[in-house]
Amino acid sequence: MSGESIIGRGASANLHHRFDRIRIEAVDDGWWQDDAPVSRATEVRLEHSRTAISRNQSPDMPFSRSLNPYRGCEHGCIYCFARPSHAYWDLSPGLDFETRLIARTNLPGLLAEELASPGYVCEPIALGANTDPYQPIERQHQLSRQLLEVLLRHRHPLTITTRSTLILRDLDLLTELADLRLVRVFISFTTLNNELKRVMEPRAASPGARLKVIRTLRKAGVPVGIITAPMIPMINDMELETLLQAGLDAGATSAGYTLLRLPLEVRPLFEQWLLEHFPDRAAHVMSLIRQSRGGRDNDSRFGHRLRGEGPFADLLAQRFRLSIRRLGLNRRREEERLDTTRFAPSHQQIDLF
Repeated sequence: MSGESIIGRGASANLHHRFDRIRIEAVDDGWWQDDAPVSRATEVRLEHSRTAISRNQSPDMPFSRSLNPYRGCEHGCIYCFARPSHAYWDLSPGLDFETRLIARTNLPGLLAEELASPGYVCEPIALGANTDPYQPIERQHQLSRQLLEVLLRHRHPLTITTRSTLILRDLDLLTELADLRLVRVFISFTTLNNELKRVMEPRAASPGARLKVIRTLRKAGVPVGIITAPMIPMINDMELETLLQAGLDAGATSAGYTLLRLPLEVRPLFEQWLLEHFPDRAAHVMSLIRQSRGGRDNDSRFGHRLRGEGPFADLLAQRFRLSIRRLGLNRRREEERLDTTRFAPSHQQIDLF
């Protein structure tokens, strides 16, 4: 895989994915001239899914159910662990992941049907566990807002993770859900450095804008936390304490973190990005990652994949614990505990008004 920077994109090329049978390679024959900056438009295809709620049994995850209205993500975060999933649709985890997106247009209707199923047992659902539910194409398709409306109608609890300011569009619904103890929001952060954000998360909101989201949600009574994810050795790990402090100052009451993961096609994409933007430290970064992954580029074992092991990972975990204790984050607050007792199946729905 090779390529040059694409304006507003994280990946610089479409690498071949693990299911490819045909491989095409670009060759410079001397005829191509490109004086203009390279750009790539976003395409969206519509999908009618068979099910709405995804389920997992991972002990690493704080949820067992999730809703993902979009496949692929326009934010273009180079490190995104969800990139390899694009290969299942015969699309590249590289540029395709951030430019050829899929909107699951019938998800709200499917969700209503699944919640009305006689055997359904209410547990909190995570909105946007795989890709961001408030990425730019949500402005047009409004699937996340429709899902919130269904969940509110059924009095169903949920969590939301995003790095977008678009979530404030739905403050009216979030406030209603919060009044019923049915929602918690987590804002994902990697850096307070605008330049690093630009190359690492090209189309995500700026650090200052995300802090404003936390302040606005908190002022409206919506419980909000900060997720410092992922922490990347020698790239942003030195900001951990500063990020947690900034989150607290803005109104966050809880926090979490993860160590960078490099599953499948994410590894070559990330290595190419490192060589392009941080050639002076690329080898050192990869060395620390391997030291934290048992000598490998990635460790997918439960209990290890989010935190890692070894000196660097242990030190990062210790720094996080000390900061949480010092800042008073992650203290149990009864008013932030999600309430599953209000759940109203379709045949028992109560009047919203």
